[in-house]
Amino acid sequence: MVKFISVGLLAILISPLSMAEEIEDHTQLLMDHGDGHLMEMSGGMVMGQNTETLPGGCDSISETKEITVHAGHKFAEKFPGRMYAFDTQELNFKPCTKLTVHFVNEDHVRHQWMMHGLPKYLYPKGMFHLEVTGPAKISGTLILPPGDKTYLVHCDIAQHMEKGMKAQLKVGNGDGDLPSIPGVTALANPDDYNAGAAEVFAAAKVTETEIVAANEAIALAEANRKASKMAVESGSDSFMSGTTITGFALSLLLAIFLGKRFKGMDLSDVVVILFEWSAKGIKFVAKLLSNLIKPILPN
Repeated sequence: MVKFISVGLLAILISPLSMAEEIEDHTQLLMDHGDGHLMEMSGGMVMGQNTETLPGGCDSISETKEITVHAGHKFAEKFPGRMYAFDTQELNFKPCTKLTVHFVNEDHVRHQWMMHGLPKYLYPKGMFHLEVTGPAKISGTLILPPGDKTYLVHCDIAQHMEKGMKAQLKVGNGDGDLPSIPGVTALANPDDYNAGAAEVFAAAKVTETEIVAANEAIALAEANRKASKMAVESGSDSFMSGTTITGFALSLLLAIFLGKRFKGMDLSDVVVILFEWSAKGIKFVAKLLSNLIKPILPN
């Protein structure tokens, strides 16, 4: 009995470990495309890699630092209304620091760690950029500029930053805080889940006259759409009705003509006549085609 209980407890302890997501390091797979741009086949990317060149104003590297930043949905749980987040929302380093960032994506979607506002003469488009489709890890290195400045760090995938994946990195004392950094600064446009339509319109400074005009425009557009749809359907029905009537009339006339023509004949006689008509029709078409082709191909 004790043996079975021991085996059961061991299975319980091991099962979470076996279910843990394996984080693959894509850094070793990167291929250097020049100008600090590194990529690998599965979509991992480093842009703005700089391990040696000092920014202007830096006489030497002040210190060498390494950080690991995790990204994923679970890190947003502590921020109501947010969907994605980094595990760290604020970082601080000395000017001229050589910084290596190990970026770990724990979601099954693509995430980025992008730092904006860097000197463009050294960092293309003024940014340092880590990107990977997770669960995976990727690493890159940059040398921070001198001076006190606050830099935006975020994920630029559509709506990821708006849903909470942003942070700030201060060099030296920074030059203030950025808005809407989860857990650090207040939202520039806070979510209000209690507001009704009246409060929303009031906040947007929309007048009652503008609301009425908008509703009338929507109603008019809907009426025009329905009228256009009915007109198209009516036209289609009319066309089908006209085609059906015309076909029925022609079929009736043909039946009357054939009835008179073949009246009193045996089936074999009818077949012979139909073959004769077919042969004449083929000859007529062939002659017509010949007359059309002769002017083009006289030989």
